[in-house]
Amino acid sequence: DEFISSPPRKTVRFGGTLTEILLKYEKGDTTDFELLKHQLSDPDIKDAQIINWLHEFRASVAYLTKELEQLVNILLKLPWLRRSREVVEEYLGFLGNLVSAQTVHLRPCLRMIVSQFVPPRITIREDDVDISDSDDDDENISENFDTCHRALQTVARYVPSTPQFLMPILVEFFPFINKSERTLECYVHNLLRVTVYLPTLRLQILELIIEKLLKLDVSTPQQDIEDAEETANNCASEEKSTEEGLFDMEEDEDRKGNKVVSPSMERMAHPLAERLDILMTILFSYIKDVCHVDGKLDISNTKDLYRDLVSVFDKLILPTHASCHVQYFMFYICSFKLGLAEAFLDHLWKKLQDPNNPSVIRQTAGSYIGSFLARAKFIPIVTVKACLDLLVNWLHKYIDNQDTGANAYCDVALHGPFYSTCQAVFYTLIFRHKQLLDGNLRKGLSYLQSLNFERIVMCQLNPLKICIPSVVNLFAAITRKYQLVFCYTIIERNNRQFIPVVRSGTGGDLVQTCTNPLDSFFPFDPYILKRSKKTIDPMYQFWEELSAEDLENLKKPIKKGTSEDEDDDFLKGETPQNDGVVEIAPNSYESNARSPVSSIGSPADCYVPYPL
Repeated sequence: DEFISSPPRKTVRFGGTLTEILLKYEKGDTTDFELLKHQLSDPDIKDAQIINWLHEFRASVAYLTKELEQLVNILLKLPWLRRSREVVEEYLGFLGNLVSAQTVHLRPCLRMIVSQFVPPRITIREDDVDISDSDDDDENISENFDTCHRALQTVARYVPSTPQFLMPILVEFFPFINKSERTLECYVHNLLRVTVYLPTLRLQILELIIEKLLKLDVSTPQQDIEDAEETANNCASEEKSTEEGLFDMEEDEDRKGNKVVSPSMERMAHPLAERLDILMTILFSYIKDVCHVDGKLDISNTKDLYRDLVSVFDKLILPTHASCHVQYFMFYICSFKLGLAEAFLDHLWKKLQDPNNPSVIRQTAGSYIGSFLARAKFIPIVTVKACLDLLVNWLHKYIDNQDTGANAYCDVALHGPFYSTCQAVFYTLIFRHKQLLDGNLRKGLSYLQSLNFERIVMCQLNPLKICIPSVVNLFAAITRKYQLVFCYTIIERNNRQFIPVVRSGTGGDLVQTCTNPLDSFFPFDPYILKRSKKTIDPMYQFWEELSAEDLENLKKPIKKGTSEDEDDDFLKGETPQNDGVVEIAPNSYESNARSPVSSIGSPADCYVPYPL
């Protein structure tokens, strides 16, 4: 009964051998050819049929010329990935034979393979709207990806020019950012896998991925991410308070001390931020895996990857204003070895001081230097001092050249790189002054005095007028405390000279004061993507709010003639070690001028009153 009721196996074939069918087709007899196409397109085609056909096609690849492109396209659409191991092996053999005998079909073969770099689509309709996307529940997806990479390696082995044909296809198939997180995650992961066995494409693939990440990053300003998180937290709190009954007190007591991190707490509320977070996590993992072999840092691999990443940084990141997260790939790779951090600082320094570079690039390089020196825990104070020496000496030479000339006046357009460098120096001092003075206050003060901040502050170019007010105020407080320079007279004069800007709008006239004429930002402001921040946090200097005592101490100058013992006592409990610097640094903007980003963990503006 079972035999009678079961359908017959589809092994019956019509039309003779493949060679006969193709020869008839060449003579104009298309009947058997159309039947062949119909059989290959059958959605219910069996494994045995596929194997038989592929076996014949492998022996007849010489006939599969450009004229039979339609037949080849049908073969490339065969559902071979989710079949038995025998089908997969036969299909890989067919691909190798096809591209080696008929390179005209190389592009279609590559397109077929790359199209499998994302999970299969499932059709979903809601209210007559097609919202189809990836099937995230496919259990064999990892195995399928492995097979795809085998196929790509097979093709590349037979056709050495594969990389140059592959790259445009990888660009073309990159999913739109509104696709599911899983689709983007799989595609980026597979792109990075390609770089392992096609190393000549690594730079181009990294450039492609980082370009897409950058578009995601600038589409999600930090303020929008923070607002989305706050809204989500408020909604969650309301739901929780609604669900909790009056008699849950004992249950609450049991829960105390047992922190449970749910998957929803790991998710970003902002959908684009969620995608960016997942992709940044993949990029960080890739950087770590490439640079480490058997758990140990491989210097050669790390240097090669560093060069590629710096190239991408120069091309994409440096010219992009106010990206929030993507630039952290440089922060991360530099944490592996001090030599890399120093090489990155040297690279930025060359950009800054080169007059042939556009002013905006030089200014951005200055912002990166200041933010990197301030935020990177792995940079020792010796390196910080070396960088300060370079920057401050350059400032003094700039003043020598400009302070008495025709352009010796305050103008951002003329002296943008100078002001950006001043701000980098001020910002670094705010973060690092306690370390600079640690251990031996007299020696530290002597070093800071040698930098001659007074000349920089008092020069005709007036940097205190241009730098962000929050940076200026903290710099003024610190330099007054250690009697390095008294900035308040200049700040007061500058404040009197500020001219409010009146902007007319639909809601009436709005009076604004430009608090950031440099249009500068700090590229390593706090990183707020939940998953990937776990990679960055251990090496990152966080802001710690100034206590009332700290603020009071900033108002009190250090008395000259204090003995060294008293100096050390004064610093006890205040000077942090390299892994715990108490920072008194501002965010990029004041609270009333947070554009385009703001930062969790950085204060808006710390204004220390100056004596009348």
